[in-house]
Amino acid sequence: MDKILIKNAVVVNEGTQFKADILLQGNIILKIDKDISDTTAKVIDVEGNYVLPGVIDDQVHFREPGLTHKGNIETESRAAIAGGITSFMEQPNTIPQTTTIKKLEEKFNMASKTSYANYSFLFGGTNDNLEELKKLDRNACSGVKLFLGSSTGNMLVDNEEVIEKIFKNTEMVISAHCEDESTIRENIAKYKGLYGDDIPIKYHPIIRSAEACYLSSSKAIALAKKTGARLHVFHVSTGIETALFRNDIPLEKKKITAEVCLHHLWFSDVDYESKGTLIKWNPAVKTANDRELLWKALLDDRIDVVATDHAPHTLEEKDNVYTKAPSGGPLVQHALPAMLEKCKEGKIPLEKVVEKMCHNPAKLFQITKRGFIREGYFADLVVVNRDDPWKVDKKNIFYKCGWSPFEGATFNSKISHTFVNGHLAYENGIFSEQRNAQRLTFDR
Repeated sequence: MDKILIKNAVVVNEGTQFKADILLQGNIILKIDKDISDTTAKVIDVEGNYVLPGVIDDQVHFREPGLTHKGNIETESRAAIAGGITSFMEQPNTIPQTTTIKKLEEKFNMASKTSYANYSFLFGGTNDNLEELKKLDRNACSGVKLFLGSSTGNMLVDNEEVIEKIFKNTEMVISAHCEDESTIRENIAKYKGLYGDDIPIKYHPIIRSAEACYLSSSKAIALAKKTGARLHVFHVSTGIETALFRNDIPLEKKKITAEVCLHHLWFSDVDYESKGTLIKWNPAVKTANDRELLWKALLDDRIDVVATDHAPHTLEEKDNVYTKAPSGGPLVQHALPAMLEKCKEGKIPLEKVVEKMCHNPAKLFQITKRGFIREGYFADLVVVNRDDPWKVDKKNIFYKCGWSPFEGATFNSKISHTFVNGHLAYENGIFSEQRNAQRLTFDR
């Protein structure tokens, strides 16, 4: 098998930084040590730059099948590896929806042919597919997704009896989008009465309010405690919700965990004036105070994971009045650079970024031998130059939709190399024609 020797790395892994060489053989990290020598290996000297585990993004929407004018597995996974994301978990609200085992396996088949990054998919729970969900092997995919608030794809699960049965009948992680639908509908009716369809975007975080988020997430958490279900709350967006989560036990012992997305850590409601519907997400970007409380909960370990909720739409779709502009935006290429920018600002230690974006998704979903730089683990690695400024513009954006909410921003850190299962998949803006992605496996 081919060997690659990464020389002069500063390895960031499991809470520490240390200088080392890393020897890869085939898909695997063979050895981590100082001054490794191997005359049969291809040498890549990273010249003292950081080497991180590949990022695992537990929430993306790559739009295939059925919505491929926005993006597809090939284009968006390609952008992901340019952003240091080597594994992703894609969501079920495609066309058709991933709500049967047959449709789930069809998605795996698609990804096996086109993906640049390692892949898994979430199985969508609905009001009427409980029997199908019961047939799903607990190691078949990354978990179950429930939309407890409406979003793109109209997969709202609002039958409380069914929700409780789903909670009682799966051993897998249940990932939930939590927003209270009745609160949102009342708020939309109120603002449509005032403005019609052209509601000013500044009211988005009031329509999809903190109250709507808290009502839904607190209810889901109460049900998880009642049933013993393993619940993961996606994209927490409010300060008030952070009080619902624990930090007094290690992640491996938590039955209820939480994720925050990059946009809720970066933007606030003041940005609607300049960004408009480009930063329209569900749940909404809220106040600067909410953002600060999310950072606090991330740093003190009440929030366990940082993800993207990458959800591309075309600019033409986004350039609509409020009620017709879809929610979501592309983020996989820029999430890690944005978090590294926060490291540079002193907001978060680099080791903590690695914990939240690499280690914890692997632990939480019990992914086999990924998320860490360890001998015997899959060689998913990212080389980062922390002092190579670059500006986001349309010329260097890889998303199929061709835009980014970060356009015009300058990031000081640049991803120079991305290895996927020991294969150099991306190097300084150039993608390998060979793909070496694998279906994620789980130890449950």
